[in-house]
Amino acid sequence: MLLTTHPKLKPIREKVEAGARLSAEDGLLLYEPDTPLQEIGELANLVRERINGHVAYYNINTHLNPTNVCVYRCNFCAFRADLRDPKGYVMTDEQIVARGREAVEHGCTEMHIVGGLHHQKPFDWYLNIVRILHDAYPPLHLKAWTAVEINWFEFLTKRTVQAVLQDLIDAGLGSLPGGGAEIFHPSVRDQICEHKADADKWLDVHRTAHQLGLKTNCTMLYGHLEQPSHRIDHLVRLRQLQDETGGFQTFIPLAFHPANTGLSHIPKPSSLTDLRTIAVSRLMLDNIPHVKAYWIMLGVGTAQVALSYGADDIDGTVRHELIYHDAGATTPEALSVDDIRRLIAAAGREPVERDTLYRLVVREPAAASRWSVRAAAPCVAG
Repeated sequence: MLLTTHPKLKPIREKVEAGARLSAEDGLLLYEPDTPLQEIGELANLVRERINGHVAYYNINTHLNPTNVCVYRCNFCAFRADLRDPKGYVMTDEQIVARGREAVEHGCTEMHIVGGLHHQKPFDWYLNIVRILHDAYPPLHLKAWTAVEINWFEFLTKRTVQAVLQDLIDAGLGSLPGGGAEIFHPSVRDQICEHKADADKWLDVHRTAHQLGLKTNCTMLYGHLEQPSHRIDHLVRLRQLQDETGGFQTFIPLAFHPANTGLSHIPKPSSLTDLRTIAVSRLMLDNIPHVKAYWIMLGVGTAQVALSYGADDIDGTVRHELIYHDAGATTPEALSVDDIRRLIAAAGREPVERDTLYRLVVREPAAASRWSVRAAAPCVAG
């Protein structure tokens, strides 16, 4: 039985207990400053445990950012570089394959691949990254290229999103990450990433990916120029597409890190804002099975608390993360499996290793780099 007693929350509590969908108006009420955060967290935890029980998922993964040279100049980004910028780089095929080898040797089941939109590199360069990694290390799941990058490939090739995605699937693509969503509402999106793929295009790429059988993630960047109404609008649009396709696996709220960006005058979101956003997201996104507390952006302590505020996933070891550390993240550049399992257990949850598709990973005790997937995973499909 929930302990929630605040009068404002009574109608929402009744909906949550009945498994009924919250409205946009309900979401806005949850964001009002005088709506008690602890009680919102209690409601979100009820939904979290209804869907995923007491487990908290993690994976052993690595990031690959093949280039930081980018045609776009999003003013929230600290990662990008111009073509002649001293900090600009482009990885060679040999470096990329070596990163794959390192991932496999360290037991990674997933490589997360995103980067800049290099205006002198053809689509075949990006396609080849997927192909050479998949050919060299077939068991390594390649979660590659955001919807913004797919839209760029569409522009480069003058072909459809479906054709671009099919080429990538044929080369070894396993799923799509959720980046590039930022905030959908044009009044904000036009200020922070004016020339980038708009909300309709981002949603269309994911719709097409789902129709082709790809699972994808979805995100929301919060804590910059947006207001609660923009966040709720964003969540409702994601929920609508999930109603249509069922292809989203995980929602990841991304806290804005202002350092070294064009918005460096904006303070970083507080931990209380982080927890409220995670909890509201869990309550609004009733049809997306997982909500991730991305420890790289939240910090380890907040990520632990978030496991009782609606989140059921803490991401993973995250080797070689660059994008958010360039924006001032002070979290470690990687966590060991022991560290992750310990912090999950300390939060009162049961640590469960998953692969990208939320299947249970079973490790051979004598060799952590060798693993298999158990078909009957404890993960809930949603």
